[in-house]
Amino acid sequence: MKPFACALLLAGTISAAALEADVKFFVSPNGSDRNSGSAAQPFRTLHRAAEAAAGLSGRRTVEVAPGVYYLGKTLKLGMEHSGIRFVSTTEGGAVLSGGVRLENLKFTPFRDGILTADAGKGREIDQLFLDGRRQAMARYPNRVEGRNVFDTWQLEHGANTSDSATDPLNPERTSRWKHPETGYLHAMHGALWGDMHWRITGRNPDGTLRLEGGWQNNRPSPMHKRYRMVENIFEELDAPGEWFYDRDSGKLYVYPEPGVDPNRAAVETVSLRRLVDFDGARQTVFDGFTFRHAARTFMENKEPLLRSDWTLCREAAVLFRNSEDCALLNCEFSLLGGNAVLVSNFNRRIAIRGGLFREIGANAVVFAGNPAMVRSPLFRYEAPFSYEKLDRAPGPLGDDYPADCVVEDCLLTRTGRDEKQTAPIQISMSRNITVRACTIHDVPRAGINISEGTWGGHLVEWCDVFNTVLETGDHGSFNSWGRDRFWTPSLAGINREHERDPALPFADAVAANVLRHNRWSCDHGWGIDLDDGSSNYEITGNLILKGGLKLREGYRRIVRNNLIVNDSLHAHCWLRDSGDVFAGNLVMGAYRPALMDRAWGLLVDYNIFASSEADRDRFRARGCDAHSTVLDAKFRNPAAGDYTVENLPAGSPFVNFPMNRFGVRSPKLRKLAKQPQFPLPAAFSGTPVPAAAPEEQEWRGTKVREITEQEFSAFGVPRGTRGVEVRQGAGPLLAGDLITAVDGRPVAVPGDLPAAETARQAELVRNQKRITVKLRQ
Repeated sequence: MKPFACALLLAGTISAAALEADVKFFVSPNGSDRNSGSAAQPFRTLHRAAEAAAGLSGRRTVEVAPGVYYLGKTLKLGMEHSGIRFVSTTEGGAVLSGGVRLENLKFTPFRDGILTADAGKGREIDQLFLDGRRQAMARYPNRVEGRNVFDTWQLEHGANTSDSATDPLNPERTSRWKHPETGYLHAMHGALWGDMHWRITGRNPDGTLRLEGGWQNNRPSPMHKRYRMVENIFEELDAPGEWFYDRDSGKLYVYPEPGVDPNRAAVETVSLRRLVDFDGARQTVFDGFTFRHAARTFMENKEPLLRSDWTLCREAAVLFRNSEDCALLNCEFSLLGGNAVLVSNFNRRIAIRGGLFREIGANAVVFAGNPAMVRSPLFRYEAPFSYEKLDRAPGPLGDDYPADCVVEDCLLTRTGRDEKQTAPIQISMSRNITVRACTIHDVPRAGINISEGTWGGHLVEWCDVFNTVLETGDHGSFNSWGRDRFWTPSLAGINREHERDPALPFADAVAANVLRHNRWSCDHGWGIDLDDGSSNYEITGNLILKGGLKLREGYRRIVRNNLIVNDSLHAHCWLRDSGDVFAGNLVMGAYRPALMDRAWGLLVDYNIFASSEADRDRFRARGCDAHSTVLDAKFRNPAAGDYTVENLPAGSPFVNFPMNRFGVRSPKLRKLAKQPQFPLPAAFSGTPVPAAAPEEQEWRGTKVREITEQEFSAFGVPRGTRGVEVRQGAGPLLAGDLITAVDGRPVAVPGDLPAAETARQAELVRNQKRITVKLRQ
């Protein structure tokens, strides 16, 4: 028996029988860690309660009274804490905070509406809250409520053009900064694929800034010319809601919003990154807590994920490692600077149910395994690749990854407030992860992201995902990659290797990922976006309100019985003998292919076109839709989100599915969740037929054509790029090249190409890489 249990027996607090039965400890903000932990004498901290309950047998419960518990240090839960159930006696009332309350500050006027107080020298103040509302570090451009990118600009999915008048790096502005080394620079990726961050370390002799960072994107680029912002610069303290802390003097400067008196407000800062650390725990549960105030981690976001665009910081407000059968039930996660929950490396059967995630700095819930479990791993997109050196055995090398976990009945909104290359739910190097009955909205990038094929078996069902891709571009509400062992940007290379080894695409994607009975909507991308190499997917019974469904090159994507409103299938770069099936779906327009000439999968047929015969017939010459039909569909009540088709003919290949079960189920969360916009289906008689593909033209013995905006993603370039596609190669030009310039002059349409006899050099995108080729010696 543990010494503490003996002490309790000697003190007469609990009996020996109780040690084998139910044991309860109590925690209260008014308690003391010198108390016994009884209801009459509660503890003050969860740390003390965990220590008291550690190692005891039988059921152990820690009941926590309402109040704010400033943790001060991470609550660590190991094997000895297995079986403990921590319960907030009032749901959401017990707040576990990684912050610190600053007491007895005396703010006095400084200048121009700014107040100052002595907060003490040498503090680490990452965030500041007044009466629970997060304030903005002194920044430029200033924060604007309701805006998207960095709370400053409304996103325009267009060209990457500079705006020197508002450029925070304008020398006229930076020259006024006395101490630029206090600041941070945040910028979007040049192609809007994510974001990057730098610490400003000083000023160079020429007046430019010295920067450290930029490693937060695994396909880095120059920073976006417009979407960038600096913060923590004293001279930029000029707007209500901003603050600045001078570590050397200890002075805290606050420009309060109207009606806020800092001398009367609760002033809180953030000190911890990790609030709770599960490491080796079994059957340990938190029920009904609020997790709040964790430090930002954008400068520690360095670990590259497998050839994806992403990097990862293995830090979170709640971290799971080496744990099994643990759960977070009915918990709220809010005002957190980094990831909310990270399930890292070996974990089994971790459950997150009934959760509310809002105002999260990075990802909400991450499942990420150990890269050492991956066979023949590559980490950078452009890493050297060799089929000859591949380990071809299927599956992982070991079990150091999350498996059999679930996120269910959770509302996840306004994540990615500080880091944009994030998602409410991110899955990487994991197996059998279930995401069920979740509502996800108002996020900068994808709602759910599966980073690669390792190792599949994931199930996403009955989710409602909308208002996504608000600050990035070229993504979907659901986004995935499959840059696994079989994949290279050279489609011809993949085709050759697949012919030699048909099992290779499933060496990592060993089990199918299933998307069924979800509702997706994306205004700035695709509803479902299966990008580079995504393989082994079954997509059934989904309602896609906006954005359509994109399938880039991959193997065995079985897509059946989905309803795509006012859009269709976006087929990009399909591989030969892919085994893809698109059948039994109801679409409302012609397919939108890109780089699709000969390979149209195993079966594209038996679909219903709720548009026109012209849409159905456009691709019959390529072997599609010989048995597909056209229907003047009558939808039950689309204005209310019910797209049930009331006039389906007998034997229809498309079958109606429930339209009222998407998203969270608990009444509390349903009251908080938003609803997507429900587009009205285009009238049958007025459905516009997409313009025919531009005609091919001859140039230098090749055939070239103009491409449409939707097709640019197939070339791996951002929207706003201009160029012409080489349809039939000759000489140094290959079919599938995108010509962006000739002899230094931009090319947007074939008419921009110079006379064949004068052209000397072309700038191309080939296999998603920019290269230059000589046309004349």
